Amino acid sequence: MRPADIQHIGSDLAIKWDDGTEIFIPLEQLRRACPCAGCQGEMDILGNLYKNPAQPLAATAFQLVRIGSVGGYAIQPVWADGHGTGIFSFDYLQRIAAARPSG
Repeated sequence: MRPADIQHIGSDLAIKWDDGTEIFIPLEQLRRACPCAGCQGEMDILGNLYKNPAQPLAATAFQLVRIGSVGGYAIQPVWADGHGTGIFSFDYLQRIAAARPSG
């Protein structure tokens, strides 16, 4: 599935898919799910995960500046704190939305 439209609405990222379904992902959840090596760590050839210690995120870490397109398969958000290396595939965005805590 591919997005037909992606909008930053308030504190959410709204995605309308080409099948007509819509999802809303809170920006904080999106940022905390950043898949880049700096946020999630990297694995070596033996499967050992190397990750920096967790750092507290400032409020600017959850403020979306812009969203870039990566090929026909992903988006790349840029955040107000300067972070912008995470590439979120469309499949990964659907998994993030499905994992949204209810409440």
